[in-house]
Amino acid sequence: MSKNGMLLLAATFFLACSVAAQTGGGKTRIAIVGLDHDHVWGLIKTVANEPDAELVAIADSHPELVERAKAQVPSSVKFYADYVQMLDEAKPEAVIVTTANNLHLEILRACAKRHIHFFTEKPLAATGAQAREMERLARAAKIKLMVNYWNIYFAATQDAYARIKADELGRVQKLIVTYGHKGPKEIGTSKYFADWLYDPVKNGAGALMDFGCYGADWALWLKGRPTAVYATSLKLKIEQHNAVEDEAVIVLEYPDATAILLPSWNWPYGRGEAQIFGPKGSFTVRGDGLLYQPAEKETTLQNPEGQPLETKPLPPEMRNGVAYFLDCIRNDKPIEGPVSASLNVAVNEILDAALESVRTGRTVKLPAH
Repeated sequence: MSKNGMLLLAATFFLACSVAAQTGGGKTRIAIVGLDHDHVWGLIKTVANEPDAELVAIADSHPELVERAKAQVPSSVKFYADYVQMLDEAKPEAVIVTTANNLHLEILRACAKRHIHFFTEKPLAATGAQAREMERLARAAKIKLMVNYWNIYFAATQDAYARIKADELGRVQKLIVTYGHKGPKEIGTSKYFADWLYDPVKNGAGALMDFGCYGADWALWLKGRPTAVYATSLKLKIEQHNAVEDEAVIVLEYPDATAILLPSWNWPYGRGEAQIFGPKGSFTVRGDGLLYQPAEKETTLQNPEGQPLETKPLPPEMRNGVAYFLDCIRNDKPIEGPVSASLNVAVNEILDAALESVRTGRTVKLPAH
């Protein structure tokens, strides 16, 4: 090969390496912190199916859960009882955190020191103060911070949002968000998950925290920060003697709208629904179904929710939360929208206000940011 040919080959190789570095060439090394959140088992499968991800390590101190995980991951995955040791030895580029909510801050603090990107199951934290500190640390360390909500990766959710922003309903005047199920004990939640779900410190509350975060997330995404919060809660399962509420109603007040959040561990079946109303009609988002009802002069009692709409397929990077997280890391994109840190700090602040309203029986004003 001529000298010029060798120089051209070297330049091509250098360019290829440079592009690969900029676009996240090679697989992104991921570690999991915590196995006592039941959502982790689905996330393990999701990571395994992502071509750009490599699961390198898992940290958990429960022997039974560790044995279960070992049976589901490649033999190359290393296990640690101490997550800090794992961060130092396995050197992941990103972590998926599936622990009690009140542990998120201390884990993020360790990750921020090591410039490791952070993905957690919802909510961001157990309190607003913890959430604000997490956002501050992540910003200072220049790491990605993402909060995972399963409902965001449905075409119906994204299409409804796009249609609302295109003014198909007019100004959103009312939002009713209904999420929940029969209760953690009733649906067969693991002992490890239930141990902290029913703990007011580890979880932050009960059903109000577990499912109220979905409604707050929807409201902030569609309407922004409310001006006031009013909430009530109950313990309907009195025979269980739980330390946390299983039923709540949260009302968010806007200058031009109302959002009603209905988180509950008392539904007779699983619920995951957002009803959005404006002067031109309404959308109902239920799972991956989107219904539209146009405004009419007459009542529509026979079919109040309307007819199904065809939705647009989502881009590949929106197929699930892990795919979106990886895309943002590998292409250096900001985490945006309902899974972003800034929006989820406000979610925790709304839930703080709701708990304060329950405690005092009064409406709580929410300071503007």
